[in-house]
Amino acid sequence: MKTDLCILGAGSAGLSLAAGAAQMGARVVLLEPGEMGGDCLNTGCVPSKALLHAASAAAAQRRGGPGVAGVTPQVDFAAVMAHVRASVTTIAPHDSQERFESLGVRVIRARGRFTGPDTIEAGGETIRARRFAIATGARPLVPDLPGLEGYLTSETIWSLETLPSHLVIWGAGAMAAELAHAFRRLGSEVTIVTRSRLLRSEEPEAAQRLSDMLTAEGVRILTATPESAGPGALYWPGGGVEGSHLLLALGRRPSLDLGLDLAGVAHTPEGITTNESLRTTNRRIFAMGDVAGRGQLTHLAGYHAGIVLRQAVLGLPARASAPIPRTVWTEPELAQVGDLAQPGDLVHSFDLAALDRGVTDQAQGLARLVIRKGRLVGVTLLGPGAGEQIGLWTLALATKTRLSTLAGVVLPYPSLSEAGKRALGTYFSPRLFDSAIVKLIVKAVQRLVP
Repeated sequence: MKTDLCILGAGSAGLSLAAGAAQMGARVVLLEPGEMGGDCLNTGCVPSKALLHAASAAAAQRRGGPGVAGVTPQVDFAAVMAHVRASVTTIAPHDSQERFESLGVRVIRARGRFTGPDTIEAGGETIRARRFAIATGARPLVPDLPGLEGYLTSETIWSLETLPSHLVIWGAGAMAAELAHAFRRLGSEVTIVTRSRLLRSEEPEAAQRLSDMLTAEGVRILTATPESAGPGALYWPGGGVEGSHLLLALGRRPSLDLGLDLAGVAHTPEGITTNESLRTTNRRIFAMGDVAGRGQLTHLAGYHAGIVLRQAVLGLPARASAPIPRTVWTEPELAQVGDLAQPGDLVHSFDLAALDRGVTDQAQGLARLVIRKGRLVGVTLLGPGAGEQIGLWTLALATKTRLSTLAGVVLPYPSLSEAGKRALGTYFSPRLFDSAIVKLIVKAVQRLVP
């Protein structure tokens, strides 16, 4: 079989590229041995957010509010999981084989393996393509640990029918934090075991504040390096924790069992080697999304698809250089884009509790800006709706918007979105109000202007 473009993987990157290429007139073959929609739809973004939504409802009942007594929520875990699965089912038709075949994509439900630099075998067929795009995603990392058995991963936890009495989570990233938060709010005892601090790749103060908030809700966080395991349990020298269920949330490894060496595609355990245009060491072949080793985010994968589309279908140059936001979808949310602070950077923060809306809503969190040589290079938001607000800051970084322009933006009052502007105000205030030159100019103007 000959085609213009052969795509390996029907997750976020693969589906976005397939839809765009087919609708532009390219001949497209899409290979997928598993479920259409990939990790995001079936075991990642969608089910976890549906679970968090239910958990938030339980927390709101328990918390109450000013003059409103909290009550113990009645959690029907089977109904919660039914909502999770219904959410996936509702979205699934958009990612289905039928939809993509209606767009003109040839879908083969089989794993592809390269047999040469421009050929691949899948489902008993040999496919020769002008261009290939690898978007096979990643799978949960499972360490080699004595006694490790009967564990859950981010892929298998969605099969639970009863609420764990005590969920032990081994991991320190966003998935660990989100699922710890959700299951604790639904009524499980939850213990996180991590080798260092929780969310160690995020801005340190914001991550620590979020960690403290999780602890305040009853999540136990232990710092340890497990050396053995048992059913629902982890052990280390001098201690351990035993629960009813053990969840591994140690990250994900790119899926690389594709015959890459036969195709002349260089790779490491962290992913396929690519340049800034997402080309591999075989110029016919691109890599996108999780497998490219540049981050594991659904919106990043979709962005990668656009970069590859320009080159593989339209023959136009493109580079993957846009700022990519990320969010930990706990409550409050932790959202970031751009750089974390480096030595020599200016860091300006503002606490949500000091905002008028922060007072009325009893909001906790902060906005933090990183400024380097007079330019905004990074933003951290911790608070309600942070994941929604980070989009405009991403635009500011992408367009290299001047600080003075950002300071002049008029925001709705009272809103938590004011925190970022107030943080920016702490950068400009000394330059305006503590400047001897400004004071001299003002005095001169007041004397001379009628």
